[in-house]
Amino acid sequence: MSVFVRLGGRLEHILNLEVALDCPHCNVHSHLSAIAVPRYEYLARFKPERTGIVFRCDSCNEPVFLRFRVVQYAADHAELDNLYEEVERGSEQFELNGSAPRVQKLFDEALRCYSIGALEAFASMCRRSAQAIFEQMGESGKLTVFDEFNDAARLAGIDDATLAQLRKVIFESDSDGQDNLPRLDEENSGVLLEMMKDLLYQLYIRRGRLRRALAERTHRLDDPDSRSA
Repeated sequence: MSVFVRLGGRLEHILNLEVALDCPHCNVHSHLSAIAVPRYEYLARFKPERTGIVFRCDSCNEPVFLRFRVVQYAADHAELDNLYEEVERGSEQFELNGSAPRVQKLFDEALRCYSIGALEAFASMCRRSAQAIFEQMGESGKLTVFDEFNDAARLAGIDDATLAQLRKVIFESDSDGQDNLPRLDEENSGVLLEMMKDLLYQLYIRRGRLRRALAERTHRLDDPDSRSA
């Protein structure tokens, strides 16, 4: 259902629009309530293709700006599409628990790029993060990463076209000064983000926890006092 901005600043059908997202301020998935609406008189005068509405986060009370496409202008109202664009993003964080400091540093920068909407820079830093992983794990490790990446893609049901783009970002490199980095849209950038987080979790966090658990078990088996306790 479309949203209508009418004379006098009345906003119709906004209550039927389910607006809930991860707040860029408190990072809580929360419902939003509209608090500031553009005036129809200004919309009709300047006729922008897109406009915005300010919402209030029901969790932290902070303002959140969302951008809407104007579908059409009529004599007494402007019709807005019910699909909105997030202007602000919450800060993304991912900790490797100190197991790979260079990878952590590069991926932190990738997350900062994603949070401000610099999607090409985000893809570039994901590639650099992957290259740091390959350097740490060696040539055989790159094959391990490739298998892990493909397994995650199958589990997530990622389509072939998207997967081909993501593979180019992660497993190819700039050669002879030529930039071969794919231009990812917002949706595919979000997929890349989740794939990178899953990959890092599998390679560092899950593997590290398993190794620590096995080491502790071996220590208990080798310690007679532990067996008798």
